[in-house]
Amino acid sequence: MPRITEATVVEHREARRAALLDAARELLTERPEEAPALGLVAERAGMSRSAVYHYFRSREDLLDALIEEAFPRWERRLGAAMEGLDSPRDKVLAFVGVNLALVADGEHALAQTLATVVQTEEMARRARAFHEGLLSPLREAFDELGVADAGAMIDLVNALVLAAARRLESTGDLEAAQRSVVDLLDPYLRAQELPGH
Repeated sequence: MPRITEATVVEHREARRAALLDAARELLTERPEEAPALGLVAERAGMSRSAVYHYFRSREDLLDALIEEAFPRWERRLGAAMEGLDSPRDKVLAFVGVNLALVADGEHALAQTLATVVQTEEMARRARAFHEGLLSPLREAFDELGVADAGAMIDLVNALVLAAARRLESTGDLEAAQRSVVDLLDPYLRAQELPGH
């Protein structure tokens, strides 16, 4: 009988499952080109390989669980940053800030890795839906500003964020990456907020 390390059996199982997910996330971050074997995940989590099967049926099941927690975590952080913001300008700049902070935290690399190692139509569908959901606050902000081609502006903001993300991944300087995008976007956003524009 395994020793229960938490107050209840349910808490124990949740903690062990979380440890396996953390281990898989670490391994994916270290070697993004391949999905980790369950034995490696178990070893990293300090468990036997057979213990993994109490929580996940297969490596694909484990990767699905990572996806199930990664996408909502990103959405929650973006939602929290947008909460209480009234100005479209503030919403766009918050979108930039949160997305670059998530890159700095390794979430973007994890999402890219999962998209690479889990190449199924279902993953592609989920990634598209996730991405569309993330862009919703941008669409609303540009609609509020009365931008004629909000889709084009969303594409441009996305391109700026992706370019800054690449820079961030090479330099590790979150503040500089955020500042570079804000310096380009802020004058445009301020001009759009002027009456009669």
